Amino acid sequence: MLERLNQALDHLEAGLDREIDMAEVARIAGVSEYHFRRLFSALAGMPLPVYVRRRRMTLAGAEVLAGELTLLDVAVRYGYGSGEAFARAFRSVHGIGPGEARRRGAVLTAQPRMSFRVVVEGSTSMRYRIVEKESFRVVGRKATVPLVHEGLNEAASAHVESLDARAIVRMKALTGGEPEGILSAVVHLTDSREEGAEVDYWVGVVARPGAAAEGLDTLDVPAGTWAVFDNRGPYPSALQELWRDVFTQWFPSNPYASRPGPELLLTQPVEVGAETDSQLWIPVERDR
Repeated sequence: MLERLNQALDHLEAGLDREIDMAEVARIAGVSEYHFRRLFSALAGMPLPVYVRRRRMTLAGAEVLAGELTLLDVAVRYGYGSGEAFARAFRSVHGIGPGEARRRGAVLTAQPRMSFRVVVEGSTSMRYRIVEKESFRVVGRKATVPLVHEGLNEAASAHVESLDARAIVRMKALTGGEPEGILSAVVHLTDSREEGAEVDYWVGVVARPGAAAEGLDTLDVPAGTWAVFDNRGPYPSALQELWRDVFTQWFPSNPYASRPGPELLLTQPVEVGAETDSQLWIPVERDR
């Protein structure tokens, strides 16, 4: 799969001076556009549109400094219909406008061309199973929090601590399917998995479709396939590493792609650094 991902990046690179058909890029990679965007973000550490903009501005920056084309010609060449839009994009990457960069011969920022390769880091295996699950409803409380890749997520912890005992009792009474018990669910609001990207963070239970949930938030989830990963390790670092490894190691080496849906985590929160057992549910579909 890594070979096909790199072929897709080659195609993307060849189209930086025109509008890029991301569906075609994903087709070359052999996955859906949705999965390609999610996978790229996990592997590269940045959303796909950010990478494209940085690469375009890297090439545009070289042409601005060369001085052979007008600034408007450079803007049009890289897909910007106005000098103002080009200047905003240029400044977002280089920290300086194109006109000023040309006058001063400023130092610019370059985004290297990206490629993916396999790096063997150890012999740790990943325990998983594939589950076909009927539709269900997540019932609980929702908050929007930023992604945190390392260490405790203070916003998520504050949300958990804000739950009152009566809400917890109502949730437990509605439990109606696997995974059983109080769990957390993450719904990504964008394709980005970079640090700080906002997600909807749920604390609740898996309930039967249509379960009454007075005073609680609900999320209806259609039937589908799930990859379920069992994990044990120090909290929360082992969980964060598991999430990372699923997207950077498991997906590239297995015939599945991610699909829209909440990512479910069943765990027993403990003191930071203490060992705990966890179960991570990722919505997937066969991709080959």
